[in-house]
Amino acid sequence: MNRRNFLTLTGTFTGGSLLLPDFLHAFGTQQNLVIGEQSVVFVQLNGGNDGLNTFIPYQDPNYYFLRPKIALSKEDVISADKGMAFHPALKGFAQMLQNGHLSVIQNVGYPEPNRSHFRSQEIWQTASASDQYLNDGWLGRYLDLQCKEHNPIAGINLDNIDNLSLKGQEPNSITVKDPDKFKIKKNKDETVVLSKNPSLDFVRKIADSVVDGSDEIQKALARSTAESNYPKTSLGKNLEWIARLVKGNLNSKVYYTSLGGFDTHDNQLPIHNNKLTELNDSLFSFYEDLKKSNLLQNVTVVVFSEFGRRVNDNKNGTDHGKAAPMFIIGGNNKGKIIGSNPNLTDLDKGDLKYEIDFRSVYASLLQQKLDFNYSKIGIKNKPLNGLF
Repeated sequence: MNRRNFLTLTGTFTGGSLLLPDFLHAFGTQQNLVIGEQSVVFVQLNGGNDGLNTFIPYQDPNYYFLRPKIALSKEDVISADKGMAFHPALKGFAQMLQNGHLSVIQNVGYPEPNRSHFRSQEIWQTASASDQYLNDGWLGRYLDLQCKEHNPIAGINLDNIDNLSLKGQEPNSITVKDPDKFKIKKNKDETVVLSKNPSLDFVRKIADSVVDGSDEIQKALARSTAESNYPKTSLGKNLEWIARLVKGNLNSKVYYTSLGGFDTHDNQLPIHNNKLTELNDSLFSFYEDLKKSNLLQNVTVVVFSEFGRRVNDNKNGTDHGKAAPMFIIGGNNKGKIIGSNPNLTDLDKGDLKYEIDFRSVYASLLQQKLDFNYSKIGIKNKPLNGLF
């Protein structure tokens, strides 16, 4: 078995502790990686975030007519600009936009949209057409081509389950279930035998060979401090951990995490306020951390959901819809609102019509942030103009 080939064979680590052997160390210390190169952090809002109550067309009378029970008042919205304003929980988003570090992409979706959580997430995660089913994720396909000969841990997913976006033919990513239980394995056991198969024993010894790996990972974490201003929430913890890996020069290309609870069919106003507060406080802490470390220009944060909500409320909440805004933070984005305000008089069976295909955003990220030809993984949409 060739050791170099073995270094591409990493798996998913979702047990009580994450053991980091030297294949992760090898990724973080390769000489051909430039400290400070670009990485992308994805924050997926699971459940279908209500975009109309996140970035609000507060000057459109139709907004209040169609949402008599859940519309945010003109007095409550913040950072008004050109007929749009943020939910009052998103003070950090408003500050990032004012600072020129946040772009809002309006009316993002795809043709023939699907209102199923599972299927729509699958479409976003594979970048497939609505009637196309792919086994590998769009980021997994990118990692297969771009990181085939190096960077064995090019993608890190912080979640309880694997993410289809990162699934490829070669497992170039790992899933970390709980960063709080993260530890580094310091000792190797030369006598442990996995089975009677000597090849498997060889694999075990390679995976556990941490002579230098543990020390180097510890040094990387030591170079980055834990910031006290992160909220004590699941998303806050995950983003703080990602920030420490970025600041410690681990040099992974893709980080992925998620926040659930956005399926607001009922009791939407308090639930949505709580979820947006968690999102805002966690992301703004991450933003401030990267800015303080002079790394904001090297990290691009992508915030999205599988679909928006219906334009009409259902008396106490909203049902599954279609188009919604995306948010891009950092990465030297141009810090502006892209696309037109939601058109509440020209709807698609009661939903917002999409104007910008999400795969155009993916194409921009791949081409302009990851230096990769998006067409190689089957994306046909041209990059979105004016984002970076």
